[in-house]
Amino acid sequence: MSIKIKKTLALLFLIIFSGNILFAQNKDVNKIPPSGDHFMLQISSDQWLGAPDSINSRIKGLSRGFNAYIMLNKTFKKSPSYSIGFGLGISNSNIYFDKYAVEIKGPGNNLLFKDLEKTERFKKYKMATTFVEVPLELRYSSKPETPNKSFKVAIGGKFGLLVNSHTKGKNLLDNTGRTINEYTEKITSKRYFNTTRISATARVGYGNFSIFGSYALTGIFKNNVAADINLLQVGLTISGL
Repeated sequence: MSIKIKKTLALLFLIIFSGNILFAQNKDVNKIPPSGDHFMLQISSDQWLGAPDSINSRIKGLSRGFNAYIMLNKTFKKSPSYSIGFGLGISNSNIYFDKYAVEIKGPGNNLLFKDLEKTERFKKYKMATTFVEVPLELRYSSKPETPNKSFKVAIGGKFGLLVNSHTKGKNLLDNTGRTINEYTEKITSKRYFNTTRISATARVGYGNFSIFGSYALTGIFKNNVAADINLLQVGLTISGL
């Protein structure tokens, strides 16, 4: 296990341990309230941090993600403004490229990124990953009795397992940009990817809307197959119930 993964596991343990301390100090925990961000939808702008310029220069600005979680919210009787949220959900990220290809099913030991500036390429091309995730949040609500009219802050982390990774190209063009064939190519493989992910998260907002950030502490790809690249998601959370 690498030093980086050990540090991230230690961080996740610290978050969980902190929550256990709060529970220990507040033995009488309230039942789940009628409203408390039990369902969260997130739309994000996605970025690859740590990617070399040769890759970053080919990533389009419309890269995006979508996350959805079902959460339980445990509120503390002595400090009703604070609670622990935990649950289960799914996280999807789509990185779009221009005149580029990622050979996720290549034969070599290293992941190949191909420059297609002067050859055939797809008009639209992306690399997508989907994880099943277990999120954990320490939450603060200024008005816990009326969460839909409350200022909210949450920090935490989430652990994920990779369920799908693929590339998808649509409409094949020649080197001048003319259409050769209108079809869709999808290639699926987990060969070069880390199949587990640990992320640090934060949210701040009012009522059912908040701005969130999620930074993957573990790399997208396995060690020594590609550059050490981490996923950053920043976007809007819609929550309720």
